[in-house]
Amino acid sequence: METRELNCIVCPMGCPITVTIENNEVTSVTGNTCPRGEEYAKQEVISPIRTVTSTVKVSGGEWPTVSCKTKSEIPKGKIFEIMDSLKGVSVQAPVKIGDVLIANIADTGVDIVATSNVEVL
Repeated sequence: METRELNCIVCPMGCPITVTIENNEVTSVTGNTCPRGEEYAKQEVISPIRTVTSTVKVSGGEWPTVSCKTKSEIPKGKIFEIMDSLKGVSVQAPVKIGDVLIANIADTGVDIVATSNVEVL
């Protein structure tokens, strides 16, 4: 049996949560004040996911970079691989919010999308 202590990040309450795990299964979640906290805790200890935010270079744009993020959550273990993949990327202006900058980043099935606009210089 293993016990993990977490602080819930789903809402501003920041509930201290205790999760008990046996045989890679959550057997108990305590300390949360809402059902969302319980779901967060289960996800976090069994298969943590994250949204990655970064920037990529832009050629011919009014700004040298554009902010971007994963379109949905990715496995936490893929963060460094994704960040390494973004290092050499450059896109051509114009860039619009929601444009797919990289499809299926790091074989996650998740796209990297622009989160701001960059007009042509």
